[in-house]
Amino acid sequence: MHITELMKQGKFVIACEIDSPKGVNSEAFLDKVDEVKNSVHAVCISDNLRAVMRCGHLAMCHLSKTRDVEPIMALNTRDRNRLALQSDLLAAATFGVENIMISSGYDVVLGDHRDASPVHDLDTVSLVKAASDLNNGRDFAGHGLDGPSNFCIGVLAETGLKPDAAQMDRLKREVDAGAEFIVTQAMYDTAVLEEFLGSIGHFRLPVMVGHVMLKSASSASFLNSNAPGIIVPEEIIKKLEGLSREELFKASQQITAEFIKKAKSLCQGVHLIPMGWERFIPHIVEIVT
Repeated sequence: MHITELMKQGKFVIACEIDSPKGVNSEAFLDKVDEVKNSVHAVCISDNLRAVMRCGHLAMCHLSKTRDVEPIMALNTRDRNRLALQSDLLAAATFGVENIMISSGYDVVLGDHRDASPVHDLDTVSLVKAASDLNNGRDFAGHGLDGPSNFCIGVLAETGLKPDAAQMDRLKREVDAGAEFIVTQAMYDTAVLEEFLGSIGHFRLPVMVGHVMLKSASSASFLNSNAPGIIVPEEIIKKLEGLSREELFKASQQITAEFIKKAKSLCQGVHLIPMGWERFIPHIVEIVT
């Protein structure tokens, strides 16, 4: 099911991002899916996230569906040319994947294959158009298909404290090309979310706010220093300082739950990135619903 259909029904959509394994052993991945399956509407399967080579996301999307969990397949422009991107999209459609999230991907110098050549044959605007074209029964070159896809197309918005003109222009072009929902970068301050929503209100698209669970004060500081556009307020960092492991578990869950409670009245969903803490998602969802 398209996640936008759930939003139209008035549901606040909760998605949980789960990384593909770095190898062929899918047991740990499926354990994580099982941990969250009764608490979320979808799992988002990353695409070589942070430029780290992992098992292909399509395989994990297929395995998620065998667990009766709706996948959102992330797709970046970094790793494939237009032939491979469209081929992967058609393969995903064949396996019943309906929700996709398009981004450019992290720079390869941040990953584990720093000598890799980034592709970016299509930019995000062109990839949104290519996916939309597949929905309309033709490929990016205009050739007809033997059966169209049925994708609900999402895009990742780089928000920051205030999106600049170039970011807003790209987002507008993505919307014009066929984007149907927007996922933000990780946020921790609903005032920042409100400002972003005000700047894109004319698009009239549903928005899922991103949120990375914070595992320590140092991990929060790392995000501030190394993830452009992500701002963890100092008061949140101070809440995590000097805590024991068990105290960190509780504090992080509380921070996430409080943020989601505030965000529910502002947007249509949340894209949770648990950073290996999938086991806490059911408790967080129980608090906020």
